[in-house]
Amino acid sequence: MTRCTQITIALALTGLVTAACTGDDKSDGLRPLALKEQASSVAKSGTGYVVSWAGVLKNANRWHFGENAVAVITATDAAGKQVVHMEQPLDAVAPGASLPFSGQVTTSAKPVRVKIDYRPATWRPSSRMPSAFLAFPTTDVATDRLPGDSYLVTGYVTDPFLKAADGLAVTAMLRNAAGKLMGGGTAYVDDVRSGDKRRFVITVPGVNGAVSKTDVLVTTWGATSKPYEELAVAGAVPIHTVAPTTDPFPKDRGYQAITDRRQ
Repeated sequence: MTRCTQITIALALTGLVTAACTGDDKSDGLRPLALKEQASSVAKSGTGYVVSWAGVLKNANRWHFGENAVAVITATDAAGKQVVHMEQPLDAVAPGASLPFSGQVTTSAKPVRVKIDYRPATWRPSSRMPSAFLAFPTTDVATDRLPGDSYLVTGYVTDPFLKAADGLAVTAMLRNAAGKLMGGGTAYVDDVRSGDKRRFVITVPGVNGAVSKTDVLVTTWGATSKPYEELAVAGAVPIHTVAPTTDPFPKDRGYQAITDRRQ
């Protein structure tokens, strides 16, 4: 093998290693957030028209938080004139997780088309394994239809971490029988402590059609990863907290030493 051939093979291997590394989100080749679902509606009100929206952003990067993302909602009238332009700061998106969001705004002109877009996030490496960012459990979730096209979603949220969560965003996403997103709403709950249940009440306006399923997702409030990472650093609440009920052995049974039989 000539020296020229050796150099060529070495360069080729270097290129393969570089390509493999860029596929890992620990490198600079981070994948952008993806808007996986969206829904919007327009309803007549006494002061004009209420534009409501809901969406889900997905972070496909397993080792990075998406911070400071902004949802951009625009609406146009029948003539194509923009009558709504709303920029909504979003909470940080945990590694490998989804971020639901919702909102509404009032306008005097009637919109006929609503568009949801977003400005890219900035990226911060996670200080913990992805599994350290536990989900916030919800219980006793109930969905009731209100007069008109609105729904009321209630339930309880708990904190799985040892540290109290200063602020949580609880978002209800309503779906039809086919699983399509119909609308969503968000409520905020403060000072959620481990071992306690905090009630949330969410009103979801402008839902056109029957609702068959409600997904409730909870995220830390804030545009940066700091609140979630502080909870993860504090640690999770132990799963097994009940003391043993059986009596201890009167004598340690010990163990039998393994004899080294090597020749």
